[in-house]
Amino acid sequence: MSNSNAGPSSAPVHHDLPQPNSLPRASSVPLHPSGYTVGFVYSTEMMSHFSPTGHPETPHRISSIYNALTVNHHIVKMKWIPIRPVKKEEALLVHSEDHWDKVQAIKDMTDQEMANSTEYYEQLSLYVMQGTTRAALLSCGGVIEACLAVARGELQKTFAIVRPPGHHAEPDEHMGFCFFNNVAVATRVVQQLTPIKKILILDWDVHHGNGTQRAFNDDPSVLYISLHRYEQGTFYPCGPFGGMQSCGEGPGLGYSVNIPWPGRGMTDADYIYAFQKIVMPIAMEFAPELVIISAGFDAAEGDDLGECHVSPAGYAHMTHMLAGLAGGRLVVALEGGYNLDSISRSALAVTNVLLGEAPGALPPMVAGEEATETVFLVAHEQNKFWKSVDPKSCEPREGLEEISFSIPEVLKAHRQHYLYTQHDMMQIPLLTPDLERRFSTQISCTSDLFENNTMVVFLHEFGNLRIQLQSSATLNVEMERSYLLDFSKELLTWVKREGFSLLDANLFPKPAPNSSRTKASEDFGRDILLYLWDNYVQLSGARNVILIGHGPGSRPIMDLLERRTTTVLKSVKAVIQIIGHSTVPAVPKYIDDLAEWYRKNSFVVLPSTHRVLTPTLKPKDLRRHGELIPIDESQVVKLIHRALPGIAEFVNQQLGKHTELS
Repeated sequence: MSNSNAGPSSAPVHHDLPQPNSLPRASSVPLHPSGYTVGFVYSTEMMSHFSPTGHPETPHRISSIYNALTVNHHIVKMKWIPIRPVKKEEALLVHSEDHWDKVQAIKDMTDQEMANSTEYYEQLSLYVMQGTTRAALLSCGGVIEACLAVARGELQKTFAIVRPPGHHAEPDEHMGFCFFNNVAVATRVVQQLTPIKKILILDWDVHHGNGTQRAFNDDPSVLYISLHRYEQGTFYPCGPFGGMQSCGEGPGLGYSVNIPWPGRGMTDADYIYAFQKIVMPIAMEFAPELVIISAGFDAAEGDDLGECHVSPAGYAHMTHMLAGLAGGRLVVALEGGYNLDSISRSALAVTNVLLGEAPGALPPMVAGEEATETVFLVAHEQNKFWKSVDPKSCEPREGLEEISFSIPEVLKAHRQHYLYTQHDMMQIPLLTPDLERRFSTQISCTSDLFENNTMVVFLHEFGNLRIQLQSSATLNVEMERSYLLDFSKELLTWVKREGFSLLDANLFPKPAPNSSRTKASEDFGRDILLYLWDNYVQLSGARNVILIGHGPGSRPIMDLLERRTTTVLKSVKAVIQIIGHSTVPAVPKYIDDLAEWYRKNSFVVLPSTHRVLTPTLKPKDLRRHGELIPIDESQVVKLIHRALPGIAEFVNQQLGKHTELS
């Protein structure tokens, strides 16, 4: 049913739209200005997509919002923006041609073909009928027109009252009630046809906008921020992509910000707190030229799918804060929301703000424990990329004495004590004040470090709970302590059995309240590893060096390979990386010899569900990540336990190989 002329490619191809000599007047704007500053997109044609047997994503979602705005006399204050279907060349800025053909083919399906494909579409959380294609085309085109009207300065703010929603639609797949990614396509069109390039997409739908983040995951021109239920990756759309460590990749690293709520029941206080501590500081530092809200109202009070308690006033306050960015250029695009009363009242409150009214008053409130813990952990993650995010100000330690110690510091100290008392490991002195302040007592070695011919350098951030716990609402300190000591015992048993020396470096820096926060923890990790390499590893008698990185300890290893390439190629015989759900480090493209060497000498352990293992990644890109070893284990702290036998075998193979060569 696909277009026979379409190519076989399943990857999105970015086509340039025709560039006009001068920006034309949009069809929604008359020759003479009307005085409107706010517009809306709406058409009953989008109601042609419906399920005869009933479905939460019902046509009445948009009609109930339109009726609420009409009854409250808002429609007459807003300019109607004519809707039109998305053009193929616009959709292909985000989606693959195969994807375009799939959606187009729906309109030509017979009743029997639709009946036969019901199970296939249900697995994608979709329903289809003859009117689906037209509604999807209009929904996407409507958001494009709403965004262009603001980007071209024709209107200050717009509201796209459209369906079906879009933020789950990925470049190659329709899913989750969504066919085209309306906001993502509109963003690309705006960047192509107007001077506006820096765009913030704020997604407050209760579900993670996997499709939107995927579209811009490597793009620093688009900042994507999402607040959503996550529940250890078990809440739709499921998986680690919506986790707090999913921060983008390549040039886009740091430009995806996920605030993953650990459960149901989140309130106005929780959302406003996240806005104050994470959303607005990052947004202001980014300084967008246009703000687009992916406005799903399924976190609203009364929505049975979202099961949260955000009030209309809560949505109004979030809108009001976002309206202060980008010179007031703001587009609201409807996503989810399935309680008709909740969605209508919430949309009405947002529209009040678009029209210049103050948001309704909120009662005195305090964010809950789950929210404050989540925001604290997100702040630690985002502080790597954004100077304006201050984890210290988010730390949920209210009511504790000043003498109290944080749990990470207790765990680190306990492990170091174990290494010293049970295995006679010595602490390594650090001669620079900054490194001593950040890493004192965290670097240990066996007594034969300078004499042994083979050295294992183990880099990790044990005690850093944000990467060792899957849920910010779950903290079993005794279990964490047990895992740390159990693995330390296994590692040392293996090292002693093989007769290796060990350099153990905890790269999770100590908090330094009076120091500058302009330096990210990964920069400290890079600096301490370079220091150890130059002053200890290179001065030792080791001719065989084994580098092992666990979690965030992997990133500094790649910096070492890049900055000390010559000495690394001479002495390092194996590089082992134990990756959780975070981005898999890659060697630089511009050092060809290093890339080939790394592929032959690496052993990269990661969960079998890691996103890098999806079929969409090209083999040539995978090679830069080294030799990938998937393991059926999702918890990062347990991954290294499962991997240790394979690591030991790989190291012995590498040492044997190099012995034969010598």
